[in-house]
Amino acid sequence: MDSVGFKAPRQAAPQTMTSAKIVVAGGFGAGKTTFVGSVSEIVPLTTEAMMTDASTGIDDTAATPNKSTTTVAMDFGRVSLDEDLILYLFGTPGQERFWFMWDDLVRGAIGAVVLADTRRLADSFAPIDFFEDRGLPYIVGVNTFDGVLQHDLGDVREALSIDESIPLVRCDARQRESTKQTLITMVEYAMQQWLAVRGAAAPKPVG
Repeated sequence: MDSVGFKAPRQAAPQTMTSAKIVVAGGFGAGKTTFVGSVSEIVPLTTEAMMTDASTGIDDTAATPNKSTTTVAMDFGRVSLDEDLILYLFGTPGQERFWFMWDDLVRGAIGAVVLADTRRLADSFAPIDFFEDRGLPYIVGVNTFDGVLQHDLGDVREALSIDESIPLVRCDARQRESTKQTLITMVEYAMQQWLAVRGAAAPKPVG
C-alpha cells in the first residue's frame, strides 16, 4: 500500500499538572473537618480523637453540644479544581493546645481559608492574626449552620476588623459546590496577591 502523503496523527502534548497547598483553619467546631471531607476526591485523612477532660473549661462546646471528637493533628484531602490544578487541603486542629503544629502545616501553602462561626466570632481572631503575621493570603468563609441566624457579611467583616480587600464569603461546609467555590475564591485571591508582589518587585525602567 502506497504510504505517500500519509501522516501519522499527532499525539496531544501532555498537559502540565499544577498542584497547590491550601490550609483550612478556624476555631474549635467551626467546620474544618466537614469542609475538607465534603469536597475531597479521596477518602479524607482525619486525625480526630474523642474529647477528654483535658478540654473541660477550655473548649466552648455551648454551640456544639453534640460534638464528641476533635482534630488533634490535621485533616487532609485533595480536590481537582480543573484539569490543570489540584489542591491539597490541610485542616488545622482547632483546639489551642494543638496550635504548635500550625507552623508546620502552613509551610509551602499558597493561602488559607478561615472558617468563621458567627456564634463564636472571637475564635476567628487567632487564625486571622496568625496568617496576617506570616503574610499568608487568606479569605474568610462564614460557615452556615442549621438554626443559626445568617448575619450580614458587612457586619461580620466589621466585627472581625478585616480589610475590605480580603474576600469574605458565605459558605456551607457540608455542600461540595459551596466548598469548591470558596476554594476557587481563595486561589484567585492568592494569585492576585502573588502578582501584586511580583509586580512591586519588578525592576523599574531607567530613563
